[in-house]
Amino acid sequence: MAIAETPPAPAPGLIDELRTWLAEHWDPDLSVGGWWERLGSAGWSAPMLPVDCYGRGLSRGDAMEVAATISRFGALAAPAGMAIAMAAPTIAAHGSREQIDRLIPPAVTGKVHYCQLFSEPGAGSDLAGLATKAARDGDVWQVNGQKVWTSGGQHADLGMLIARTSPDAPKHQGITWFALPMVQPGVEVRPLKEMTGHAIFNEVFLTDAEVRDDDRIGDVNGGWAVTNTTLMHERSGMAARGGGVVTVGQRIPLGGSIAGDLDRRAGDFVGERRKVVAMPKGGRTPSSPAQRHIDLAREVGRSDEPVLRQAVVQAHILGTVAHLNTERQKALRAVGGDLPGLPNFGKMLRAHIVRLDRDLGLEILGARGMLHSYDDADQAAMEELPGGHEAMVATAAALRAQGLPIYGGTDQIQRNIVGERILGLPKEPGDNSKRPFSELPKNG
Repeated sequence: MAIAETPPAPAPGLIDELRTWLAEHWDPDLSVGGWWERLGSAGWSAPMLPVDCYGRGLSRGDAMEVAATISRFGALAAPAGMAIAMAAPTIAAHGSREQIDRLIPPAVTGKVHYCQLFSEPGAGSDLAGLATKAARDGDVWQVNGQKVWTSGGQHADLGMLIARTSPDAPKHQGITWFALPMVQPGVEVRPLKEMTGHAIFNEVFLTDAEVRDDDRIGDVNGGWAVTNTTLMHERSGMAARGGGVVTVGQRIPLGGSIAGDLDRRAGDFVGERRKVVAMPKGGRTPSSPAQRHIDLAREVGRSDEPVLRQAVVQAHILGTVAHLNTERQKALRAVGGDLPGLPNFGKMLRAHIVRLDRDLGLEILGARGMLHSYDDADQAAMEELPGGHEAMVATAAALRAQGLPIYGGTDQIQRNIVGERILGLPKEPGDNSKRPFSELPKNG
């Protein structure tokens, strides 16, 4: 079972420049924080950011190739998480020059870790129906309310908060976006254990929590536009990468002051350096989006079964389509164009892909797919079972597959957005979008 592709090459000279820089600057004996300081200061941590916002102005495709090159070289990757993927691009787009210079450098160098304080128990799909309130008292806002599905909240220094600052305005017009300090008496984070056995999500209770007005991004009551920028970057990232790579038994250092990883040795988080192989023209190793399934089928001795091979090819095709969507957008932007709705239908495609990956992985495993390590202490024993590490990755991916079609805006919400904003279909009847929030029925 051999499927290969050679994606379009990145910007000319980009990868050679990066390799030269890595050869001069990577040192495994640096602390994690020290390495991330070098990486972020040189613009390699968040290369999609504008050049004047501590990035390199690259397309998403080129930025992904930068990350792959860092990995192939054997250096520690850039900080993972929302600080770079969502907070920094939002601040770059809507923040003042002072806010850009104050808030983005700690994000791209891993000094702070962000979480997303958007969804609420009564405002998930209808995010604009949020009820968390922020009341201004001079230069400080006091925040009261509850958030939920807060990924990584237990490790966050700052939260991307949207709160209602005008209950008398229509629900989309009375929202403001803040960078809220998470480490303060008025913020309580409670983990929510998932069926994977882990607790990535949290619920967050805000009781007279404070945020300074100079940490408000955008205008007062103008936060819905800022929020849409954040969501666009969230959905674009999910569309390009499938909402995160499933790893088992791999310790990834976290940014910020809470996790305690910044002072640890950077080289301790990097596995054995990969053997350097001859690269094809364009600088990328041929591989398939379905490579994980190919490896798993080989591991369990089922790679010659026609029905499984057909499903693997389907996974390859859909993954290739997702990649080509990214490249299509890259080409359009290079000539000043755009592909409206790409983050939305790209996320829907990825949601379909992860469900296919779930079903295919479990089909390959058969009865072995009913076993999963819900506790890290069991991983060594699970490695000895048929399928080994690849089987553990497959069961972890299957348990996580239910998440992507929900978080970041459900599939149904994405369809509504595409229908109304891209295709021009009529909106829901009624005047709720124009009525003051305080007059709306519950969940209206």
